[in-house]
Amino acid sequence: MAATRNDLSTASGTWSLHRLPDMDEAQFDQWQTLLEHRTGITLPVERKSFLETNLGIRMREVGCGSYQAYYEKVVSSPEAVVEWSTLVDRLTVQETRFFRDPDACRLVSDYILTRPRDVLRRRPLEAWSVGCSSGEEPYSLAMLLNESMEQLALPPLFGVTGSDISKPAIARAQRGLFNARKLLGMDETLTSRYFRPAEQNSVKIVDSIRERVCFTRLNVLDLKHAPMHGMNIIFCQNLLIYFRRWRRREIVKHLAERLAPGGLLVLGQGELTDWQPPGLQRVPSEKVLAWIRRQSDEE
Repeated sequence: MAATRNDLSTASGTWSLHRLPDMDEAQFDQWQTLLEHRTGITLPVERKSFLETNLGIRMREVGCGSYQAYYEKVVSSPEAVVEWSTLVDRLTVQETRFFRDPDACRLVSDYILTRPRDVLRRRPLEAWSVGCSSGEEPYSLAMLLNESMEQLALPPLFGVTGSDISKPAIARAQRGLFNARKLLGMDETLTSRYFRPAEQNSVKIVDSIRERVCFTRLNVLDLKHAPMHGMNIIFCQNLLIYFRRWRRREIVKHLAERLAPGGLLVLGQGELTDWQPPGLQRVPSEKVLAWIRRQSDEE
């Protein structure tokens, strides 16, 4: 049964309950197919209520009274492109936080600290956060890279790219503004060094870090056309779980092709099992799922 929410009746000025329409099997299949076709994301039947709730909220905002009417608005109306972008943001942006996976962060630091220093002096480090949502992960990577380069007494030659399918998420990430609650649990040395107070109980990433991070909209189904190449570090955590097994392998294959020889690919634990990506060597770790691109694969 779909959820219910309070709607404001402008005629009476009072709140009243209105039941969201029930979504039948055919309608769910229709939305399920559209989402997978356009984004690659599979929505199991267990998440039907999630779909109903998020569609229902947006339907009220735009004045659609049925799932079919809203489907047609998303697919074939004059404002379909803009509406689809808004909906994708509602359905795909996940909760994230700074330094979400401490073990993976330590692995990245160790990876940088063990690189030949002459290589780090000659060529800037390039990192890529795939499915970056509102920006916490790429900014975390930038802070990690900066800390590691300082530890090596090297100039901060690095850049980080964050990509996501959601335009609104990318816009939020570019601003570098976050609710102050996002810093709870973080190392106080890092918070005092890389964040500054901003308006309305928010904090802002310092310019020296924000200027080293760029963001772009990218659908992972279009990775073969992505302009990123020769990346030293690629982070793709908690994204592959939404895709079918064959598509996960396809995505990882394309990511591996964009690594520089010796580059590091980090995935989420359990996101890819019983398969060895070609050209990559597994990093021996029980806590992090990661690979290194073999040096012999240099083209």
